[in-house]
Amino acid sequence: MESPRRCYVLPIRDIVVFPGIIAPLFVGRPRSLKAIEMAMLQDRNILVVAQKDMQIDDPRVEDLYAVGTLCTILQMVRIPDGTTKVLIEGVERVRVESFSRGKEALEADVVPLPWDESVSPNLEALKRSVLEQFDKYVTLHPRIPAEVLVTVMNVDDPRQISDLVSSHLSIKVERKQRLLEMVDPEKSLKFILKLLLEEIDILQLEHDIQDKVRQEVERGHKEYYLREQLKIIQDELGQNETPSEIEELRGKIEEADMPELPRNKALHELDRLSKMPVMSAEATVVRTYIDWLVALPWNRFSPDNLDIVRAEKVLEEDHYGLEKVKERILEFLAVRKLASGRMKGQVLCFVGPPGVGKTSLGKSIARALERKFVSMSLGGMRDEAEIRGHRRTYVGAMPGRIIQKIRQAGVRNPVLLMDEIDKMGQDFRGDPSAALLEVLDPEQNGAFTDHFMEVPVDLSDVIFITTANVTHSIPRPLLDRMEVIKIPGYVWQEKIRIAKRHLFPRILTEHGLSPKQVKVTPKGLEQLISEYTREAGVRGLERELSTICRKIARKLVEKGEDFEGAVTVGPRELKEYLGPPRLYDLRLPKKKETGTAVGLAWTETGGDVLVIEAVTMKGKGDVTLTGNLGSVMQESAQTALGFLRANADGFGIGDVDWKTIDVHLHVPEGAIPKDGPSAGITMALAMLSAVRKSPVLPEIAMTGEISLQGKVLPVGGIRDKILAAKRQGIKNIILPAANRPDVEEIPEWSRDGLSFRYVERAAEVFDFALERAKLK
Repeated sequence: MESPRRCYVLPIRDIVVFPGIIAPLFVGRPRSLKAIEMAMLQDRNILVVAQKDMQIDDPRVEDLYAVGTLCTILQMVRIPDGTTKVLIEGVERVRVESFSRGKEALEADVVPLPWDESVSPNLEALKRSVLEQFDKYVTLHPRIPAEVLVTVMNVDDPRQISDLVSSHLSIKVERKQRLLEMVDPEKSLKFILKLLLEEIDILQLEHDIQDKVRQEVERGHKEYYLREQLKIIQDELGQNETPSEIEELRGKIEEADMPELPRNKALHELDRLSKMPVMSAEATVVRTYIDWLVALPWNRFSPDNLDIVRAEKVLEEDHYGLEKVKERILEFLAVRKLASGRMKGQVLCFVGPPGVGKTSLGKSIARALERKFVSMSLGGMRDEAEIRGHRRTYVGAMPGRIIQKIRQAGVRNPVLLMDEIDKMGQDFRGDPSAALLEVLDPEQNGAFTDHFMEVPVDLSDVIFITTANVTHSIPRPLLDRMEVIKIPGYVWQEKIRIAKRHLFPRILTEHGLSPKQVKVTPKGLEQLISEYTREAGVRGLERELSTICRKIARKLVEKGEDFEGAVTVGPRELKEYLGPPRLYDLRLPKKKETGTAVGLAWTETGGDVLVIEAVTMKGKGDVTLTGNLGSVMQESAQTALGFLRANADGFGIGDVDWKTIDVHLHVPEGAIPKDGPSAGITMALAMLSAVRKSPVLPEIAMTGEISLQGKVLPVGGIRDKILAAKRQGIKNIILPAANRPDVEEIPEWSRDGLSFRYVERAAEVFDFALERAKLK
């Protein structure tokens, strides 16, 4: 028995090297590289042994197989990425007697593992069977070159055949290691033959599947070409009796009554389509484009009903109040009737708080004119292609929303409502508000060009109506193209009439109830509006009425058919159905308070009442402004304080040492952003009251901008602010003298019970609102 031979060990992860095989290896682990370097310095011999677990990066002795191959290093090349390529040749099987883990590399004592020299009569037959099956295996396997088969066929020794075939089998490492450990040629060839038969069956199944897929694809192509040839032959023989798709499209184009330019474009695209393969992607795009051209109502109109009396009746049925809006709509109809169609499409912009009826007004206009009505929301729109459409080169391209709505209407002159025009945005995809400039300009929209349509579409007969809560967020060029009609909020008297005439009957019908079953008393409705819904519109009122009807409906269903009579809802029943009142008035001062003044503000949801508080304390002359105030409102506070300090003697605060006190001004509801100059006189009054310790009289609200000279400048939103004061039960209102015309425009009945005081200077505000004697 030979004595063990010591050599360095190279663990490998995913292959098994057999004797007689030349194989390249890529080595990157430091200990493996050191083993190769040490072997190169000695006799170039190294033990190559497989790992049991490929995931282990630094294998220990127990992670390696006990049988490996003693190899000769033929070549070693270092690659720039840090790894080393080693070309080795297997010399002989060896068994590891023991491993020795050195400081730099793993070493092992090995002894040869020779083949069993006994001769079996079955070897020749096994050798031939293995070679025959290996021939089939190489033929079916896509990654084994034919030269391998030639090499194996030229070998006669069964042991060499076993090693060569084993090295080229695509099997798991565990099975290859098992073959390496076999030293009986007969057992080795039998195991190889079994593996070859299994792999050949799998490869044949894969080839059958691939052949079936290939045949299906080829059959589809074959049918396509045969159908195209059959179509051409039938055309040549005149036997094509059924009209082709091309002829059907040509007939639709003729029937569509298009203008000359779109018609020529459609015929040109149809000619292109006729020369394209039916199944091509381009043919689908062209066919879709022609369908859009044919579907648009190029010359289909709905006749206008210009009966002014009927239109006025429709508007009165649908909406209560809004006299100016109705008057403007009737003027539009009268001019249209006299102009006999020469008038271009108008663009109206209804601006007002939520819930005042802007969207429903658009529907009423369409009903009065007997036109088709379509609507689209612009809120949150950021992509210019939503308006102008996508180029046809893009996958899934579609026309813009304008063209889609015209097609949906089916006529060229619908009423198109664009909701929430003030809430459009812009980003890297473009600015949709800029794309609307052409749509809403009567001088340009007669030839609006959509990116998808590529031909001009006449929008001049469309009545465009837009809605918005505010106008300051609408780009100025776009706002200039629209006629702004402001719709203010409603006072409680108007809400009562709206609830009785419109909301309550509809809500009863929606909930399966009748007016005989549910009745709301006038006092109950008045309390519902004043104590449960403080808003400019009527959406909150509608929700509360729906809540009452739902609870009553449940009560009626639970009582069944035995219940007779009507359910009456008065002030007492409101608490049962809706809970306790919201008590909105608690935040307003009910008695004289020092440093507290009530201002009137305007928001996107209508008018609102603003409480402003001021206090003074010992300090160093600092001014603190809190309450989530915008920059304009902060500047107004600084202006008011500057005016007071400059005129301290005239207001009885000349002895105040401003360097020893701090002034803190706060506007409650700090989570809500506030901005604008209209609270200037309110902030001045609150600070003067705090510094002088003079209480402010209750039930007084005010609005107006203040200047450094003490002038009270006019502000906007007067009607909404007055309505907000009236909702809160405030009787006395201080306004800038320049805003007197705004008050006179408000209906007289909505001003009942209010007292207005018009001022030009801040001193007049202080004289009226402060408790003490008049200031000098």
